[in-house]
Amino acid sequence: MSGAGRVRTGDQNLVDAAGAGRQSVAVERYVDVAPGVRLWAEYLPATGPTPGAPILLIMGANTSGLAWPDELVTRLAEHHPVIRYDHRDTGRSTWSEDDPDYGPIELAQDAIAVLDAFDVPQAHLVGMSLGGILVQLLLLDHPERIATATVFCTGPLPLPGVELPGPAEPLLRMWAELDDPRDAEGELTWRVEHWRLLNGTGTPFDPAEFRALEERIIAHTGHIDAPSAHARMVIEGLDRGAELAGVDVPTLVIEAPDDPAYPPPNHGTLARALGAGRLVRIPGMGHAINRTVIPPLAAAILTQTQQRTPSHA
Repeated sequence: MSGAGRVRTGDQNLVDAAGAGRQSVAVERYVDVAPGVRLWAEYLPATGPTPGAPILLIMGANTSGLAWPDELVTRLAEHHPVIRYDHRDTGRSTWSEDDPDYGPIELAQDAIAVLDAFDVPQAHLVGMSLGGILVQLLLLDHPERIATATVFCTGPLPLPGVELPGPAEPLLRMWAELDDPRDAEGELTWRVEHWRLLNGTGTPFDPAEFRALEERIIAHTGHIDAPSAHARMVIEGLDRGAELAGVDVPTLVIEAPDDPAYPPPNHGTLARALGAGRLVRIPGMGHAINRTVIPPLAAAILTQTQQRTPSHA
């Protein structure tokens, strides 16, 4: 993205008293979220004349925040400042040497810590895959921090008496290879093939596009090690699907009909479970943000950010 400049910082808070919505330069910083655990985060200023509240992008499991394509970020930044960040054990954030001692509850709280670090009292949340699960937890526990929410390539928190289809078998087989040893070229090839499976067949897949994306993520991370800690997280505290009916924050669920990780009817079930949910469909979309789906995805998100936000005490 273009802009007046870029500032990098360690522990310092670069957001001035005027608030994050008026920052005119891109800011990269680290956010302390637990003893010995820091997250890399990036604030990108809005490029339009009358920006709305910031958009916080929350990525899926084992995936750096740089997986949000720059073209999508640029489109969103025409109307809002945009914040993206690396989860624990991804990108430039802290990597654990042992199995993770955190789970989705802590990852959801990390998102609040990122907002606090940039002095953002309320934001539009956008979550993909695991990021969509984290957004649901935040809708339940921190609705006052959310202007609107958009989730896609995800499913609902467990709902009583509801069984939904899980990931496709070829994807499960590939996930079993996450920790297999690979050299640098082998790792890059594996990641591109993983994206090919996730993309599905409903929209064109360009291996060069995703190879360039992964090369950028590897350069950003500083090493070739495969992120896999999230596959070993302790999954607790998610049996709250029944509470979604009480959510009154406007929430958009985007259906990706060719999603092999959260196949239909996951998306529609989530939209119906939410008290203020609505569903739109991007034809052919799978579990990947390729250049074909960026225009309709950006349009759907930006339409959602114009929804009226309820007041919360």
